[in-house]
Amino acid sequence: MARLAFLGMGVMGAPMAGHLAKAGHEVCVYNRTAAKAEAWAEAHGGRSAATPRAAAEGAEIVFACVGNDDDLRSVCLGEDGAFAGMEEGALFVDHTTVSAGVTREMAEAAGDKGVAYVDAPVSGGQAGAENGQLVIMCGGAQADFDRADNVMQAYAKATRLMGGIGAGQLTKMVNQICIAGLLQGLSEGMLFAQKAGLDGEAVVEVIQGGAAGSWQMVNRHKTMLSGEWNHGFAVDWMRKDLAICLAEGDAIGAPLPGTALVDQFYKDVQAMDGGRWDTSSLMARLAKLAG
Repeated sequence: MARLAFLGMGVMGAPMAGHLAKAGHEVCVYNRTAAKAEAWAEAHGGRSAATPRAAAEGAEIVFACVGNDDDLRSVCLGEDGAFAGMEEGALFVDHTTVSAGVTREMAEAAGDKGVAYVDAPVSGGQAGAENGQLVIMCGGAQADFDRADNVMQAYAKATRLMGGIGAGQLTKMVNQICIAGLLQGLSEGMLFAQKAGLDGEAVVEVIQGGAAGSWQMVNRHKTMLSGEWNHGFAVDWMRKDLAICLAEGDAIGAPLPGTALVDQFYKDVQAMDGGRWDTSSLMARLAKLAG
């Protein structure tokens, strides 16, 4: 069993760290709001630390799942950052969805300290984290991935090395681009079914096994048809991810017109006080337009 640290006790990080503790690893956690880390430590029999550096000291692998590029920098860099406490030969694994640029920046900073780095964004949401069923797309060296993979299996359904540093983040961008367009289409379809006087449940039963079927359809249609949005992956976080996608698309010359349009639709949802609603709430925007 390994000595590990986990930085970030949000709705994703806390259950992921919990799976590591359950697997028998020695886990020390850090969170910006110390009370969350302390509560996790009490619940799981681990330890909490006051700074990322203190959590990382002596750890073989340090995992992070924080909010955005700036949050990642804050837990990695500086006198109290994780890199300052990590020993040469240790490994940093980042599960945050961030830009490929900050990933390369942090990997270079880690390398200067003799620390290996794997970018490993996840898909599967809070339910996937809680159930240990996350899909993890990784970037880095094969040996570093293999080392991380042995531990990540505690909360993974599937893992894959996609290429060098940053390839995991680029793959996650593809994931979010695809989901954005899919959810808009699903929202239009569900509202159309309602307006046409059809039984939405019956419609989904018929079409979910065909070309229109998707994870989102299977797992979100019931709440969409009943207008329930207070669950799942938040619109605020989706807009953060889509901003990363759109910036990268501009940088590499990949047009993303549909993604840009759906991003603006999510902006409308935020204006409806729906920033914390699930991403399927695109249907609420359409319902408002329909009157």
